[in-house]
Amino acid sequence: MEHSKGFLEIVKDAKSRVRETTPEEVRRRQETGDRFHLVDVREDNEWERGRALGALHMGKGVIERDIERAIPNRNEEIVLYCGGGYRSALAADTLMKMGYRNVISMDGGWKRWKALGYPTEQ
Repeated sequence: MEHSKGFLEIVKDAKSRVRETTPEEVRRRQETGDRFHLVDVREDNEWERGRALGALHMGKGVIERDIERAIPNRNEEIVLYCGGGYRSALAADTLMKMGYRNVISMDGGWKRWKALGYPTEQ
C-alpha cells in the first residue's frame, strides 16, 4: 500500500516519541512468559481474518475510548501492533498523551508476524 505524504509525516512525528520493538522480540518475550498486553489496533475486518496469538482487539478508532476500562493501570506494559507499524505508532503516541507510561509499537506489525510464521488465531 502506498501511503499519502501527510499520513507519513504524522507517523514520522509519532515515531519520534514512541518506543518500538520487533515481532521477533515480542515472540521471544511471549515464549519466556513475560507479562504484557498485546493489543491489535487494526480494523474489525482485519482482526476477523486473523491475529497474533493472545492479542486483545481495540481498533485504532476506539482505543482511546476503551483503553481505560480494558487496561486501567497506566504503568502496565502495552505492545500495540497493526498491519505494518504505522497505525500502532499513532495509537501508542495517543496512549502516551493519555498518561500510559509503558507503551510500545511493534514495527513490522501483522505482516511481519505472519511472514515469520509466528502463532496466530482466528
